[in-house]
Amino acid sequence: MTQVSIIESKQIDLGFQPSMKTLSRIMTALVDNGIGGKTQLSLDANLNYARLAKHIAWLEKKGLVESKIESSKINIVLTRNGKAFASMILKDRY
Repeated sequence: MTQVSIIESKQIDLGFQPSMKTLSRIMTALVDNGIGGKTQLSLDANLNYARLAKHIAWLEKKGLVESKIESSKINIVLTRNGKAFASMILKDRY
């Protein structure tokens, strides 16, 4: 499995502030479903692809998720710090 960063191809606006509601939806989808492609993650989190891409780029920049290429598909996975972050923002859920 090769690691790739979508930040390299997707520039984030320096003033971009992620939505906690959107981050929560992304984290919920990743925790519930594990590794997933960006398209499936977009469907699971009920987000349009453009919004998802901005938030994934932000999460990658913070070291909370990684993009990995597997079988010609880019999968998004939580890092150790990402799992801790998910646990913190989803604490009311468990």
